[in-house]
Amino acid sequence: MLKVPAELLGDLGESIRARRIAFNYSQQEAARRAGIGVRTLRRIEAEGQGTIESLINVAIALRCEDRFCDLFPLPPARSMDELLEQQHRTAELKRPQRARKAKRP
Repeated sequence: MLKVPAELLGDLGESIRARRIAFNYSQQEAARRAGIGVRTLRRIEAEGQGTIESLINVAIALRCEDRFCDLFPLPPARSMDELLEQQHRTAELKRPQRARKAKRP
């Protein structure tokens, strides 16, 4: 079933609150660990509202940051050629970028 953004935000806030409680952290302790204000954490838990940076900080504080990589998976390949192309693009993105040399006048 498709959910509207308000439902997703509410579910996210409830999940954060439940995980915080499972760690036996008060809102003050979780906010301190995340490096955000208590009001920000309350808003995230109550409404799912906050910046992406605050959300990531809360995820780190609640030890679930590794799941962000799963948030936007690649769509399944429809052919072997498409699979190979996806793998090639992924490898290119992971390859370290060389620093460009400044042009000399």
